[in-house]
Amino acid sequence: MISIFEPGARETLVRRLATLSADAPARWGKFTATRMLAHVNDGLRMATGELPVKARKSFLRNAVVRYLVIYVFPFPKGAPTAPELLVRGAHPDRVEFNAERTAFADLLATIGSQSDRVTWPDHPAFGPMTRKDWGVLGYKHVHHHFTQFGV
Repeated sequence: MISIFEPGARETLVRRLATLSADAPARWGKFTATRMLAHVNDGLRMATGELPVKARKSFLRNAVVRYLVIYVFPFPKGAPTAPELLVRGAHPDRVEFNAERTAFADLLATIGSQSDRVTWPDHPAFGPMTRKDWGVLGYKHVHHHFTQFGV
């Protein structure tokens, strides 16, 4: 599985982002390109612990289900997300495309510099996760949303 901790994976994501424009139409869903970037960036902030997210009860906390969702099944379109990952995007005055693009590259660099980190925050739906879990989920989440916009 591809992990966000792999330098080549991060480089690929940055190259893909370079092809995204602010007015790119979504293939599905309600996000604009800017709102999607804010959402993805906040997901990365959640992974590093910079954005605290409230835990919720979920069947995804089951180890087998968590494994299947992170490592086996593709992300479904329109899957629910933590409300905290939608806050900034719901307020257009809080997000700007070029700022989000720059923040994305900075967040990837931060995550890359933390690849040897031992403890990681709990995921609001999946619960406790390993470095490997966060790496695969992080890449898979970004890939899902970039695909949403055809990049």
